[in-house]
Amino acid sequence: MSSTIASPDEGYLSKNIKEMKLNWMIGFLFVVSFIGLFSIVALRKTMIIDFKLTYPSGNATAHLINSFHTLRGAKIALKQVKALWVSFSISFFWSFFQWFFTGGDNCGFSSFPTFGLKAYANRFYFDFSAVYVGVGMISPYMVNISLLLGSIISWGFMWPLIGKRKGDWYHASLSDSSMRGLQGYKVFISIAMILGDGLYQFCLVVYKSAQAYKIQASHQSSAPKISYDDEIRTDTFLKDQIPTKFAIAGYVVLALISTVVLPTIIFKQLKWYYVLLTYIVAPVLAFCNSYGAGLTDWSLASSYGKLGIFVFGAWAGLANGGVIAGLAACGVMMSIVSTASDLMQVS
Repeated sequence: MSSTIASPDEGYLSKNIKEMKLNWMIGFLFVVSFIGLFSIVALRKTMIIDFKLTYPSGNATAHLINSFHTLRGAKIALKQVKALWVSFSISFFWSFFQWFFTGGDNCGFSSFPTFGLKAYANRFYFDFSAVYVGVGMISPYMVNISLLLGSIISWGFMWPLIGKRKGDWYHASLSDSSMRGLQGYKVFISIAMILGDGLYQFCLVVYKSAQAYKIQASHQSSAPKISYDDEIRTDTFLKDQIPTKFAIAGYVVLALISTVVLPTIIFKQLKWYYVLLTYIVAPVLAFCNSYGAGLTDWSLASSYGKLGIFVFGAWAGLANGGVIAGLAACGVMMSIVSTASDLMQVS
């Protein structure tokens, strides 16, 4: 962090200060930003063909673009474009109308106490956000139901009960937004659940791949029969992609370059084995994040980045530049996890 935002009473050490300069920022992004491309090559078939995840934003955009180029769907395309502009106009003017009633944070239609003020205190309110309405319309029913159930369990029961343990489970002087207080429970419980589900799916893929390889090695064919149209779509989707061998080689080469460049040139506080461990763990987290984004259209790359901050920051220690080490590791991890998820939308 820079000296401008550094706290003068905690963590204000020279090793934890790095001023923002364009030269090292460009170099950092150039070193870490391209590796996420290679991490999704092996995920594309698994996520889209095997798991049949929808990736709502990318799926909707693809259908819209495809309708513009069809030879037989001109009338349907025209109706879709009309519906697009009507929906866009309603959303735009509704957001513009809400602006007149917004006097600051937690004010106006964005914080409307639909269920009463007591429920509003536990964050049960309606914000009239067209964005979330649109995401809910395009996401599967089970995803919407799961999110609704999770919000009721967490905000209706868990967080109020944990809040009552203030002064016992965490210091009473901490605010609810502090990561050392209630916010820390919210973040880490949520990350643990999402990461657990993603790791389960990852282990399932590894197991099924091992079983398929075993069957193939024993010359047994048990591949499920698919229709001719689905076979053509699959072949078209997998055509002209980066070969897996080149993707693995590219990932390894770029990871080695980052492992050498980041600790020696840009961030002295970041040890080479921190970077190496990040690149080993990041593909698994990228799988988990891509799986969640395919279901909910919601990337949690920033949440996975927080894991890097806490793990590597604590590992390095405050006196050894743990703040810079944690933030740098977070940037490396997010560049892979976020890029993999975002590029899956356009696959």
